Amino acid sequence: MSITIDWLGCATFRLAIDGLVVYLDTYIDRPPGAPDVGVTLDQINGADYALIGHSHWDHIAGADVVARNTGATVICSNESAHVLRRRGVPEKQLWTAQGGERYQLNETVSVRILPSLHSCIWSRAAAPGTVVTGDLGIPENERAARLAENRAKRHADSSEGTTELQALIDGGAHSDNIGGALDYLIETPHGNILFQDSMGYFTGLYAHAPVDVALLAAAGRGHIDGEPIQGSVENFIAGECELLRPSRVLLSHHDNFTGAADVPDLTDMTPVHDELARRHPNIDVLSIDLGGSLTLFD
Repeated sequence: MSITIDWLGCATFRLAIDGLVVYLDTYIDRPPGAPDVGVTLDQINGADYALIGHSHWDHIAGADVVARNTGATVICSNESAHVLRRRGVPEKQLWTAQGGERYQLNETVSVRILPSLHSCIWSRAAAPGTVVTGDLGIPENERAARLAENRAKRHADSSEGTTELQALIDGGAHSDNIGGALDYLIETPHGNILFQDSMGYFTGLYAHAPVDVALLAAAGRGHIDGEPIQGSVENFIAGECELLRPSRVLLSHHDNFTGAADVPDLTDMTPVHDELARRHPNIDVLSIDLGGSLTLFD
């Protein structure tokens, strides 16, 4: 059995597990200005499963198209399933989860679903290399008010790039309701692959997850057990690696997936690499280009 992985931008990956094709998120068609990932939705004609981490546009967009064009089964939260039903995905192609479930994908591959947390998008955030503190103990209703204010500001921006992005969001599968972020532990005879598409986790779950390869989001303000991290992106990732103990790590969500002007194609991950090398020298941090492929197991 061989396992290869392609990075299709943001937190979207394509896994090929000895003939089994599994998409991890499905945000593939991108706005003008976003770097090319080498494929478009209409070119995808083969998939067995799509695992959706949560229902925001930059993760679930395209899941309905993949399901329609390939017959793939979509595993997702109840909120994501609600979104996809409205867009015509048949019930038989939707397997819902809220965490704790295990689905068998074929004779040798299964997936366990872990309840998770979205990054703190209601709070301040910074790129790797910058420590962010504060915002502890903020109740959920205040968090929701802050997030609504942030979204209102985004909608008020009438710049060409923002307008094009909003049109893409409005035209595709999406929900502003996270509806239960999920992580996926894909179990194969060669090893286990953890897929996380937003910077959040529950300590107790990560401390007991048997992980060989960790696919970790690296953007935003980390969210640990209900509170924002008092630190940086690199502190967050090094901390979760301390719990997970993977042998290899692959980072995601750090490209210019919105097509924002004057933003590099890839955020500089040097602080993350340096912190992992300092705290976890035995972890191999994998490198992959946008639209690129590498072999995880052979």
